[in-house]
Amino acid sequence: MTEKEKLADAGTLSFEEAMIELEGIVTRLESGDVALEQSIQIYERGEALRARCDALLKQAESRVEKISATGEQATGTTPLDVD
Repeated sequence: MTEKEKLADAGTLSFEEAMIELEGIVTRLESGDVALEQSIQIYERGEALRARCDALLKQAESRVEKISATGEQATGTTPLDVD
């Protein structure tokens, strides 16, 4: 799979799906039981997933800022009572 294909494939995942896969990659790499070449390929996939998560987080942040800027409020929520 080329780098472009990896990015395109990662670009279809939800944030949660990408995070789950990314956590699996970290676990595999930390285990030390992966050959060097395979480690590099896994790392490249991890970078594509990290970029996807970063993009989705930025989109979410932008949406929240837009809501805050326009003064819109979410409906159906109540403040957290910490007492």
